Amino acid sequence: GSAYIFKRNGSTWNQQQKLTASDGASNDYFGYSVSLYEDYALIGVYGDDSSKGSAYIFKRNGSTWIQQQKLTANDGASSDRFGISVSIYKDYALIGAYKDDSNKGSAYIFKRNGSIWNQQQKLTASDGASDDEFGRFVSLYGDYALIGAPEDDTERGSAYIFKRNGSTWIQQQKLTASDGASDDRFGYSVSLYEDYALIGAHRDDDNGFLSGSAYIFKRNDSTWSQQQKL
Repeated sequence: GSAYIFKRNGSTWNQQQKLTASDGASNDYFGYSVSLYEDYALIGVYGDDSSKGSAYIFKRNGSTWIQQQKLTANDGASSDRFGISVSIYKDYALIGAYKDDSNKGSAYIFKRNGSIWNQQQKLTASDGASDDEFGRFVSLYGDYALIGAPEDDTERGSAYIFKRNGSTWIQQQKLTASDGASDDRFGYSVSLYEDYALIGAHRDDDNGFLSGSAYIFKRNDSTWSQQQKL
């Protein structure tokens, strides 16, 4: 695997660099997930080391992107698939490992201190169960982390909001669709921005077989409420 950086010049985007892992090997799947924030690129490699998984931080120096660090879970095990999903925001990186603990799943927060990224916390669902696949998709913005668990509750799916308080991330709320049904897989894709969370349910059947839908949630103080189904 690999990843490519493109840079915009006026209205034209030109390939700036191809990124690869310094220790890349067959079946690593480097580039399966990617996230970008300012001068940092975070790239997931879920197949690395017998699917234990890893992620790589690259930092831009002028027009060159240089591998800064390889990230792994401090309790990683074969087939956890750490790096299946990644998100970076400011000094924080969020990395999913959806096969961890009998597919219950988990996600890891790393924090940057100077040029070093250290694991800060492992996140799990308060009501997590086998095969939930918590961490299949993740998104990070400000002091909030949004983590999908699409196989939860007979594949109805759910998503979890965590909020940072100092150096600790605390589960704030579990989100579900107001009309959720088995096999909808709500939480299969997630995105977070300011006071809004967007969550996909790609197998929802409202408009035909597997037509899919997405849900907007809005935060009011410490409560997230479903605003609209798209």
